[in-house]
Amino acid sequence: NKASVYALFDALANKKRTVEWSGLSMMVTFISQCEKNALKKTRRVLDAFADRIGDNTWQTLITEDGLLTVKKMLRQTASKSTAVSCHWIRSRSRSQFLWVVGNRSKFNSEGVVPVNTTSKSLELEESFSLNSEVIALLSRLAGLFHDVGKAMALFQDKLKPEFRGKAYEPYRHEWVSLRIFQAFVAQSDDKLWLEELTNIDNTAENRTLSKLEVLKDGIADNPINPFKAFPPVAKLVAWLIVSHHKLPQYPRNEDNPPTFENMDIWLNTKFEACWNSPQCLNDDWSKSVIANNWSFPEGTPLKSAHWQTQASIVAKKMLQCDRLFERDWFDQHFTAHLARLSLMLSDHYYSSRKETSPEFQDRNYHAYANTDKDENGHKNRKQKLDEHNIVVGINAYDIAQSLPFLKGQLPKLKPNKAFTDKVPKEYQKDFGWQDNAYSLANTVKEDSKKFGFFGVCMASTGKGKTRGNARIMYGLADEGECRFSVALGLRILTLQTGDALKKDLGLKDNELALLIGSQAVKDLHQQTRITKSSEQENDGRESAEPLLKDETELIAGLSEYTGDLAQWLEHDPKILKLLQAPVLVSTIDYLMPANEGIRGGRQIAPMLRLLTSDLVLDEPDDFGLDDLPALCRLVNWAGMLGSRVL
Repeated sequence: NKASVYALFDALANKKRTVEWSGLSMMVTFISQCEKNALKKTRRVLDAFADRIGDNTWQTLITEDGLLTVKKMLRQTASKSTAVSCHWIRSRSRSQFLWVVGNRSKFNSEGVVPVNTTSKSLELEESFSLNSEVIALLSRLAGLFHDVGKAMALFQDKLKPEFRGKAYEPYRHEWVSLRIFQAFVAQSDDKLWLEELTNIDNTAENRTLSKLEVLKDGIADNPINPFKAFPPVAKLVAWLIVSHHKLPQYPRNEDNPPTFENMDIWLNTKFEACWNSPQCLNDDWSKSVIANNWSFPEGTPLKSAHWQTQASIVAKKMLQCDRLFERDWFDQHFTAHLARLSLMLSDHYYSSRKETSPEFQDRNYHAYANTDKDENGHKNRKQKLDEHNIVVGINAYDIAQSLPFLKGQLPKLKPNKAFTDKVPKEYQKDFGWQDNAYSLANTVKEDSKKFGFFGVCMASTGKGKTRGNARIMYGLADEGECRFSVALGLRILTLQTGDALKKDLGLKDNELALLIGSQAVKDLHQQTRITKSSEQENDGRESAEPLLKDETELIAGLSEYTGDLAQWLEHDPKILKLLQAPVLVSTIDYLMPANEGIRGGRQIAPMLRLLTSDLVLDEPDDFGLDDLPALCRLVNWAGMLGSRVL
């Protein structure tokens, strides 16, 4: 009878045995901590399956299949305001926390709702918190200027459906945008040009274009290096503008590229258009084409009333942010790279959208930013140029404000005794070292939060390094907070490692993601070579490209992340799956673009992964000596973004 079955299952559970219920009914309780419209949506779902025993509490007898249906329906309606937990009533004295749909931060690792909050004084978290407003303001202002160069005649002609000419210009739109920004800033200090931006009016464009005359590459004589005279804030904004699609590179046909030691020298004295637009060195550009590269038939977004309003708003905020003027942020790599990440992600997100934002379109301004294709495959102009720059800037600000909370909102490994239990006595000889390693990791856990962590794990073949590495990373993290990535050099090892983690540690499908490159890792140090395709701009749709290489294969469970950043990743479900997995096992060529990639879009996903999880470099002896500099750069980036590295 039912009582006997309950007693049997309870006895097995007390012996730490995993029991799967199928057709049998179990008593469950649902707790809702939803807000806003999410509360109404979850009530409709839960009322259909369970009895409401309180304003935000439900209880019912249900089968495992029925419970899976409830979870699936809650996910389908989930938003960032959703937070529902489920508890299995095992006996009169014991319940088991099963899962959360939505915002996990509303519950602790045992499904308990907090009644008070406190903050930890951690250096990395404090740095993120203190600088998040600086990062957000810099990326928002850069967003306003990032594509103003698309107003040039060559680019506007390229967006027309009937266009059949070259798909690229002598000078890329980022370089033209940089020159327009340089003309606006002129020789002013930061507070002076920001003051001018707060009071911007219809005369600003004429003044800016007048100053642009002596900065037109290919036309003007010896135009001034854009970085030579920039004050600190303008310098970083300028860098974000010129690098939001690709990092500038030393041209192929030039000698003596800069070394690490003289980077400041080349930026201030040697940086030229060909570093961003190597095609400008081609000798087949006519004077009329170059002239059209610097001609703006519809004017720039600086003439748009909506653009002027938003520029004034952000400039006022920047002038009120004292911290913005306390240091040279260009030398703060964490701040500079996260501002660039926020801008790039915002650009990719908004460029991928079918919808436009008419409320940010000046009806008297007629330049466009990009194109789209209709159901018949015909090209049509899509987003207005003023609208595109405005919305990218606003979203970049919101993304930057969300980044400090991303790791806390993403799913973590649930408490798992397979990570913490000691190796059985009969296996101590071969695998007992794992217990010592786990204990050691636990002792340095608090220090690793403050100072970071770099460790080396050495053990003979067949001694369980894969499981041992996972236990070390689990030991370094707080309980219920563990997230890590395992990067390998060979495709077959990636599959084997994923199987081993599932088998030895009982990881479920929604806790582990596998990302497999199409081939073994190639020469990592050659990834920065310029290719011919870098000269191409596909009708303004460069920002809408997928963020993962098409030839990668992702094996992962359903995405559960519905936090603050989810809406900006919804256009690329593969990335959303990838980020939400507590454990990622991949070939290392997925992570390398974080520091080796030139095309901006390819850097976004690995940077977000390094920002939100620790890193295990497994089997590094598979790489040659030529690969080690690139691996060292990856370790440096991981540390900068807050990852512990093993």
